[in-house]
Amino acid sequence: MSDVEGFRSAAVAWAAGGHGARSAAARARELAARARPRRVLLVEGPSDRVAVETLAACLGRDLDAEGFPVVPLGGVTSIGRFLEVLGPRGLDLDVAGLCDAAEEHWFRRGLERAGLGDAPGRAEMERRGFHVCVADLEDELIRAAGAETVRQVIVDEGEWRAFRTFRNQPAQRERTVEQQLHRFMGTHSGRKSQYARALVRRLEPAGVPRPLARLLADATA
Repeated sequence: MSDVEGFRSAAVAWAAGGHGARSAAARARELAARARPRRVLLVEGPSDRVAVETLAACLGRDLDAEGFPVVPLGGVTSIGRFLEVLGPRGLDLDVAGLCDAAEEHWFRRGLERAGLGDAPGRAEMERRGFHVCVADLEDELIRAAGAETVRQVIVDEGEWRAFRTFRNQPAQRERTVEQQLHRFMGTHSGRKSQYARALVRRLEPAGVPRPLARLLADATA
């Protein structure tokens, strides 16, 4: 395990609390001193991490090697704890992030409590490197790629039959194609990450969703 991967794991364990938090904190401090991350990128879950790292790879970048590790929160309500651990009251590292529109208030509250802004508005959040997806990253990717491209990706991933069965369910028939595609991505464990990777690889540079592009732009040496 690399120092950066070890730091990521230790930071997650520290933020989670519990009986192992003290040893995880010591480990995170040790590895942060060795890995020397320039800025930690906080995202909600594994699929968001996949999207950010895949886009970076498409641009010829290795975020871990450059000092910009992507750390998944495991749920947006954990943002306050992560900011305490990583921010000025913890490791005093530079932090940035990505969140969904519905969870923006959690990030605002977390930033304020961590001493990183007094009830910051959207513009202030972006200035600090925290960008908001409308409505979430899957929605951003579907709109950026377009429904036809997403359906072709489903075909290429060998899941067209599964999607066709899904969209014929009574609960799906009144929904738009975009809504069906969005819901389909969340119906199977690992599917969000699978399609985050596949869709990002299909995007043209000019078509990358703004929050994702801005986050990577902020992750510069």
